[in-house]
Amino acid sequence: MNDNVQNMNKTNKDNVDHFNILRKIDKKHKKSQRQLAKDLGFSLGKLNYCLKELQKKGLIKIKNFKKNPNKLNYLYYLTPKGITAKTNLTINFMKRKMQEYEELKMEIEDR
Repeated sequence: MNDNVQNMNKTNKDNVDHFNILRKIDKKHKKSQRQLAKDLGFSLGKLNYCLKELQKKGLIKIKNFKKNPNKLNYLYYLTPKGITAKTNLTINFMKRKMQEYEELKMEIEDR
């Protein structure tokens, strides 16, 4: 595979991962990183990396519960920019699925 194809595949995979994280966060469940990672099928390290990337991009904010004796609890929420990004990722996802559907439909009709 050439570098351009590999980079495109990695970008698509990252977009899918970020989309799934944004969807989980948007549901406003207060979950630990460990639980989020389990729900998403990610390693804890991968989730932590993705959350930091989303925060750097300004798509999410992370708050910890200062008065909570368990300092592992954080609240993740989407920023307005994150809501827009989630919407765009959703639209792109739906476009890809519709294109796949049309291709399969044509393939079946050609038989």
